[in-house]
Amino acid sequence: MATPTAGSKAPDFTANDQNRNTVSLSDFRGKTVILYFYPKDDTPGCTAEACDFRDNYQSLISKGFEVIGVSTDDEKSHKKFVTKHNLPFPLIADIDHSIVEAYGVWGEKNMYGKKYMGTLRTTFIIDADGVITHVIDKVDTKASSQQVLDLLG
Repeated sequence: MATPTAGSKAPDFTANDQNRNTVSLSDFRGKTVILYFYPKDDTPGCTAEACDFRDNYQSLISKGFEVIGVSTDDEKSHKKFVTKHNLPFPLIADIDHSIVEAYGVWGEKNMYGKKYMGTLRTTFIIDADGVITHVIDKVDTKASSQQVLDLLG
């Protein structure tokens, strides 16, 4: 499936977070959402990205943002990741790949010459009406929150 672009309606989803709470994108209507997709819990790049959002979380919240992370890891893996790194935002368990596919971020990757399917690290900024305003496909894992702030002034 093609990646939704700026100006298109964000695909809604309903799935469990790390605490097995049901979360839907529509729960966040009226707020600007930073929806970030990452490959795997507790790997170096994914940890750097999550911790950057954690370290800047209060600043993002004060500007009216909500942060939601999504990967294909299960709730148990997310719970360990959240606990280990004290993450204050929900991590959605997309174990059936329905969300990554709806957002077009499930694709071929290449590591050390091996090709495989996985989550393409991508961040979507979704406005209060559920419309995608920005897509970041070249994520700086150590400064992901600053990338968002730079885009939105």
